[in-house]
Amino acid sequence: MPHKITLTGSATGPLREYDRYVAFDMREKGSPSAPKGLKKSTFISYTVFVAKKAFNKTGLTKKSIMHEKILIQGEPTLDIPIDECPGEVGVICFQITVLPNKNDKEKTESDAKKENKQEASAPSEAQKNTESTQQEDEQAPVSQPAAKEEKKSAEMVQSEAKETPVQEKKTAPSKRELPNQPKGTQDLVSFDKIVVPEAFLNTRPNPEKTQKVIDFVKRTGRLDEPLTIEKGSNVLKDGYRRYVVAQTVKMDKVPVIYEYQK
Repeated sequence: MPHKITLTGSATGPLREYDRYVAFDMREKGSPSAPKGLKKSTFISYTVFVAKKAFNKTGLTKKSIMHEKILIQGEPTLDIPIDECPGEVGVICFQITVLPNKNDKEKTESDAKKENKQEASAPSEAQKNTESTQQEDEQAPVSQPAAKEEKKSAEMVQSEAKETPVQEKKTAPSKRELPNQPKGTQDLVSFDKIVVPEAFLNTRPNPEKTQKVIDFVKRTGRLDEPLTIEKGSNVLKDGYRRYVVAQTVKMDKVPVIYEYQK
């Protein structure tokens, strides 16, 4: 089975274009400690090779690739000529994803909070109509027989209002609300506790569909659908693409639906 490798960071060198692919260099920190007697590894340099078609879909350019944070998933190779692969390790890229910028995420969250505050502070049309109706009723003169009728009907309404909450309290089911989560979410589970089967790890989610989910998370701050996991064991049953997206944007907790053992 071929080895898999995942890199996160920005390009450390300029983009180099070839016939059907592009290449650029990345760097990751080495191990902080080494076995006694061996030299410490300060960093490891990589040369990443990406198909032009996949690279163009990301919207990256020669300038932006030096500043954007990207996620590379692929496998190492030693078959590339040294003049094309200056890094210590060559990486054949199967999937490239642009990670969301921290400043953009904070801006989106602040805009969403502002919109919620504006909606909460703005009085609704129904409230305005109710207030104007109450003011008209207070100003209009009422005759004694009409006043008695109004008093009687008001008492009946009050007695019905007292009985109605009791009935609603009995019939309304207690339901746990999870704010800002996809429909059907039963619980929020720590991302680190989810167990991914080997069958999922051997698959590669479609990059275009994965990018759409990442864009949705950028806009809303949540996944579009919950993951399905087995109750008790937390084994992933469905939603591996959303699992990859949650891993990419570094979610601490993810929405889930439980599937019980048969």
